[in-house]
Amino acid sequence: MTASPSTPVQREFAGVRPWIALLQGTIGSTMMLAGSVGVGWIANGSPLVRNSLVIALRTEGVGVVVSTVLLTLGAMLLLRSWLRLGQRLAGWDQGSLRAVVTAVIAWGAPLALTVPIFSRDVYAYTGQGRLMAEGLNPYTTGISALSNWFMLGTDPSWAENRTPYGPLFLWLSRGVVALTGGQPDLSVLLFRASTCVGVALCVVYLPKLAQLHGINGARALWISVANPLFLISFIASAHNDSLMVGLAVAGTWFASTRRGLLGVVLVTASIAVKPITIVLLPFIGLLWAGHAAGWGRRFLFWAGTGSLSLALLWLAGIPRNLGLGWTWALTDSIPGYTGYSPSGFSGQMVELLADALGLDGMAVAGGFRSLLTVASIGLAGWLVLFGDPKQVVRRMGLAFAAVVLLAPIIQPWYILWFLPFLAATGIRNNWQIKLCYVTVAFFVVFGAQDQLFVWNFVQLPMGTESMASLVAGAVVLYLLALDVHTRKLLFSREANVPSSTPPLTPR
Repeated sequence: MTASPSTPVQREFAGVRPWIALLQGTIGSTMMLAGSVGVGWIANGSPLVRNSLVIALRTEGVGVVVSTVLLTLGAMLLLRSWLRLGQRLAGWDQGSLRAVVTAVIAWGAPLALTVPIFSRDVYAYTGQGRLMAEGLNPYTTGISALSNWFMLGTDPSWAENRTPYGPLFLWLSRGVVALTGGQPDLSVLLFRASTCVGVALCVVYLPKLAQLHGINGARALWISVANPLFLISFIASAHNDSLMVGLAVAGTWFASTRRGLLGVVLVTASIAVKPITIVLLPFIGLLWAGHAAGWGRRFLFWAGTGSLSLALLWLAGIPRNLGLGWTWALTDSIPGYTGYSPSGFSGQMVELLADALGLDGMAVAGGFRSLLTVASIGLAGWLVLFGDPKQVVRRMGLAFAAVVLLAPIIQPWYILWFLPFLAATGIRNNWQIKLCYVTVAFFVVFGAQDQLFVWNFVQLPMGTESMASLVAGAVVLYLLALDVHTRKLLFSREANVPSSTPPLTPR
């Protein structure tokens, strides 16, 4: 039964068809496709660099300017379309899930054809597949050991780095290289196909997981999968995180529906893509044990979950003597920090204060960040041991969030690791959804002016980063001050994306 509109915002948007937002978002992602040809990441060894249109867009100032503006405006239009789709769906009735799934497909399709944007990690995946093909161990050997590695698009920062990925993804990379011979453009398309599998898993299982917790599945999917940061990072950038998250969401749903064995296998597969999801494993054990389990049964299922997962990971590492080499990604800390992460920013403040007191500010800040990392592990452990037994998935999402947010380094797409679990267990229409808006918008704007490829010899009236920042900043001001619809999202006291879902009451 469809909930009738009861608030002014619901009455304003009730009955309004979502096709306008769907169309606008499709136009935005198509603009990004066009812009990516001029400023996206194309490998130097790709035949595309010899295409006359690509040459014109990349070597002439007008082409670069037009491409930058198209890419940035497209990303911002996609952001606005996502916000407006949530407003238009309003009461989240029975037809809303179809609209959200349509948005994911329509907005994601052009992005699946883009030149890689906002990141070029996908070219490193090809390099790691080439290492496997030549009998080298990516856990001990960097991509620079390969001939012609730089011409195939890999960022130099990967030259000597060991891979942080699990054995399943290394075998997937080996398969891609076997099919493409390492050709960069075809490899990108195949890696994109794998990321689309991850997106599809989220589309199928996230609404089901939300339903188990009394949460509207369409709204959960809109928050976590239809948002532009998810679509750009996991489709356009082709990050393997998509497959990691999709497997984790599917595994969590199976474990929540008393199919714990399959849940453990799927989450282990997620760990075998990127080991960070090992954080989820103790909670999968709790779901498998059941919410009424006592301490004895919990420890028994924790032991079973851990043993089964470790055995599967060990078996995956036997070929080529990969072993458990992926564990370095969990035990070795990466030096440095990102200034926008809570740990990075607060560490900078601690450093300034310590310097003012005559102390070694850098050392004090480093110790402070290490303390936050330890605190995040402690908080995750606490959430494993204590809390409402009927809120295991919520506790899992919070633990994952703590590990991510208190780390010194946060990439924009890292928040997408835990967002689906929080959305499936309830993000309320108050400061919680507003924080989601701000975070997604911040990282979309950040990505729009970061990681743009431009030849040094191209003469431009201003740098592409400054150009993109001006365009994105102007659109943000429009959304906040002039747009009669989107300006309500942050400044209205009333929730602007109503939900007919009941309070959180997991079964």
